[in-house]
Amino acid sequence: MGQLNCFIGQFVTDLGAAVHTGMVVIGEKLGLYKALAGKAMTSAQLATKTNTDERYLREWLASQAAGGYITYDAKSDKFSLNDVQALTLATEDSPAYLPGAFELALGSLAAVPRIAESFRTGAGMGWHEHADGVFHGCEKFFRPGYVANLVSAWIPALDGVKEKLEAGARVADVGCGKGASTLLMAKAFPKSQFFGFDYHDKSIEAARESAKREGVAGRMSFEVSSAKDFPGKDYDFVAVFDCLHDMGDPIGAAAHVRSSVARDGVWMIVEPFANDHLKDNLNPVGRVYYSFSTLLCTPCSRSQEVGLCLGAQAGEARIREVVTSAGFTRFRRAAETPFNLVYEVRP
Repeated sequence: MGQLNCFIGQFVTDLGAAVHTGMVVIGEKLGLYKALAGKAMTSAQLATKTNTDERYLREWLASQAAGGYITYDAKSDKFSLNDVQALTLATEDSPAYLPGAFELALGSLAAVPRIAESFRTGAGMGWHEHADGVFHGCEKFFRPGYVANLVSAWIPALDGVKEKLEAGARVADVGCGKGASTLLMAKAFPKSQFFGFDYHDKSIEAARESAKREGVAGRMSFEVSSAKDFPGKDYDFVAVFDCLHDMGDPIGAAAHVRSSVARDGVWMIVEPFANDHLKDNLNPVGRVYYSFSTLLCTPCSRSQEVGLCLGAQAGEARIREVVTSAGFTRFRRAAETPFNLVYEVRP
């Protein structure tokens, strides 16, 4: 009975977390966390401030307090965010902003009926076929990690790359999505030129709008193009963020990068953190990535030519094999975080 009760306790925790996903998305969408960040309020006060229905809001607040995402004071009957809650739930430019992960999860789950059928047929599902929440949530999910690490840690970990970017370099961001990573680099290195490529037209449209809004459109361009045929030669720096494993033919994509990068150029590959063996990935981070891989990454790869299906937990040895098969001769792990591995690749 002890083991059964323990497992049921885990089930209750997981079920609460599953439905909590929708609660976080609602809170972010309606600005509820941001409204609570500066001042403790009753449900009625928050309803007035956010122009929402108090009865719905009262139920939402209770769910958030039960989950530890909002702080409740029983004496005053008021709700608030402490410093950590505000940093992670209400501060969009924070390196620890979390709501995007929940939006990505909720959008991914919309595909469950189709993915379940794919288990029988082996059919793929293209990235572009998912709900819009996948695209919006993906940017919000990955951007905080890029804000925290890309300019301050990852690029400096690559031999001589920061200096090249500061002096003025040609940079290709392949699989750039809505351009979060491209924009961060463009702002940090104003002397360089940036070219973002992605096969998803709606993401490229959003990236162009962001570049205009951020005032850097004159130093960068975004084009609809796949990783195997993006234009341009002699790039000093090519970056691929969290998408090599999604590609149907990552070896073919790597070969195209090899033909596009300058002789003394560098290719930076950012991938989800993973060990090489399954037994070493059976942990909370691995659980997240294997689940996303089932819903997003593997079907995306399966929908393309070759369909290699590396998966989000490919690991360093598998990525090295892909890169060296394409003709690169130098490969090393340059940096890591609990969520990402960063590789430096040279011709």
